[in-house]
Amino acid sequence: MDLKLSFYGAAENVTGSRYLLEANGIRIMIDCGMYQERKLRDRNWDAFQVPPASIDAILLTHGHLDHCGLIPRLVNQGFNGPIYCTSPTADIAAIVMQDSAKIQEEDVAYKKKRHAREGRQSPHPPTPLYTIDDANNSIPLFKETPYENTVELAPGLTATFHNAGHILGSSAVRVVASQNGESRSILFSGDIGRWDIPIICDPTPIEQADYIITESTYGDRLHEDIASIPKELERVINETRKRGGKIIIPSFAVERSQELLYHLSELVASKRIPKLAVFLDSPMAVKVTDVFLRHPHFFDDETIDLLRNGKHPCDFPGLTMSKTVDQSKAINEIHGTVIVIAGSGMCTGGRIKHHLVANIERESSTILFVGYQAVGTLGRIILDGKKRVRILGEERDVKASIERIQGFSAHADRDEIFRWMSSIKSAPRHVFVTHGEASSAASFASWLHEKTDWATSVPKYEQTVVLD
Repeated sequence: MDLKLSFYGAAENVTGSRYLLEANGIRIMIDCGMYQERKLRDRNWDAFQVPPASIDAILLTHGHLDHCGLIPRLVNQGFNGPIYCTSPTADIAAIVMQDSAKIQEEDVAYKKKRHAREGRQSPHPPTPLYTIDDANNSIPLFKETPYENTVELAPGLTATFHNAGHILGSSAVRVVASQNGESRSILFSGDIGRWDIPIICDPTPIEQADYIITESTYGDRLHEDIASIPKELERVINETRKRGGKIIIPSFAVERSQELLYHLSELVASKRIPKLAVFLDSPMAVKVTDVFLRHPHFFDDETIDLLRNGKHPCDFPGLTMSKTVDQSKAINEIHGTVIVIAGSGMCTGGRIKHHLVANIERESSTILFVGYQAVGTLGRIILDGKKRVRILGEERDVKASIERIQGFSAHADRDEIFRWMSSIKSAPRHVFVTHGEASSAASFASWLHEKTDWATSVPKYEQTVVLD
């Protein structure tokens, strides 16, 4: 059987997920994500390792930027095959790609003016990675695929999507290649979620896989209990209110913002926090919230019960959806304590940068991180305690209180990844550990081998392996 797997992203790093599976003469790409770590972002400009037109299909695990963000560039350069995913993933990926293209086009225009003023030149062409037209041209290629339905990609090659419990519509994908009476199954974890988080269903157990490609974002640590989130959120909000400052929350538009709204709604209803003005200052997050409204059948049982009782988990008194730039700017003119949820989640772009400029030098304000911050991103630099940071081209002193609530993570921790793997009934031939910083991936690979005696390894960037 001719079966090869190449690691073209998320190898000893977290973002840029992209794998190429070559089976029986067919090329299948699993995810096509954008790099977000500062030191690796240049890879987004690199030529694809194989001609895009030679790829027969894409299997998309979910709609986060680091999994779908380079699809429009691939399409622009010749890919024209089907993109299989669940219906919420198709909707979310469309929003994410369009937003990414818009930000790139705006950033190029801004940088052209700034570089001309400063006499500098960008190391990359003064063009976006891809345009809004490229993103729009990608959308008709999406083929919506229900969970647990097997799709024939080619003769002797199938794929099945299983709920990964990470974000709405997220999937682990099991590919089966068959030839001459033999078959091999390859399981791609995508991003594995957690059990008992609001709104989203738990990850689905999968019983058999010859090869597993697993994420390891938090493979070297254990999360705080999810039950601690409301208490920590209550503390941060009430302490900041006493100081008269604003609570600025960099948040991913997909899932994290909706989960925040869920918890804020509960805290307001139980009078654990005062009725403050809350701004969801992210047009993309507003659109994603609309996706949640369109796909309630993907919710967990507890959330469906809320809906039946007339209460939506993402709405409460005092919440304002800020869609326009003028509405966003007006927030910084408000005196007193307000809560601002804005993207991007790692502070790499978007409206959050303007809110950071207005608040990071105010001792009364709080910057609250509720998601993973990749190495090299502005969010990680702030979280790591640097006292002076560069935002929108200017150096700023960090005087605001910096807080972090780890329980919010939509990624499984070490034990939760293993819980998901534990449904496998017989030892896989090999486990490839990806989508984690080098230390995290190595730690999880070693821990998993010691615990199970399974063969494990951490692949290198652009490494190709032959699957026997």
